[in-house]
Amino acid sequence: MKITLHLLQLTLIILLFSSFHNQKKETYNLTIEVKDLRNSNGTVLFAVYNREDAFPDEHYKKYLKKVTGKIVKGASSVTFENLPAGKYAVNILHDENNDGKIKKGMILPKEGIGFSNYQSIGLTNKPSFSKASFDLQSDKAIKMKIIYL
Repeated sequence: MKITLHLLQLTLIILLFSSFHNQKKETYNLTIEVKDLRNSNGTVLFAVYNREDAFPDEHYKKYLKKVTGKIVKGASSVTFENLPAGKYAVNILHDENNDGKIKKGMILPKEGIGFSNYQSIGLTNKPSFSKASFDLQSDKAIKMKIIYL
């Protein structure tokens, strides 16, 4: 009788923990739109980040997810699907020559760039994860500005 009772308790504990383990994690979609591109050459590279130590990412190597969007009439948009709830920041590049990296002059980019929550960038307004980040707790759509320096 004691063995049966212990076996029943053990089975209930295993079932309880396995039900927690099998619960589906809530995920959300993030749609990003950019307009007013200076031309329709190339594509727009959209990169999503969820770590402060990965952002900004000039070489596009530390992203969580990256998607390339087509340009139609000077605009582009993409949707990142199945992102878990959390804090995110977005970096975009108008990759006019389709090489997957920022084309630079002496120092400054020759192609358009953008960061979530930024309308401009400069020496006193450098991109940071803390300023660019936002909470994702439900499906969300954001509009971003492309910045040509």
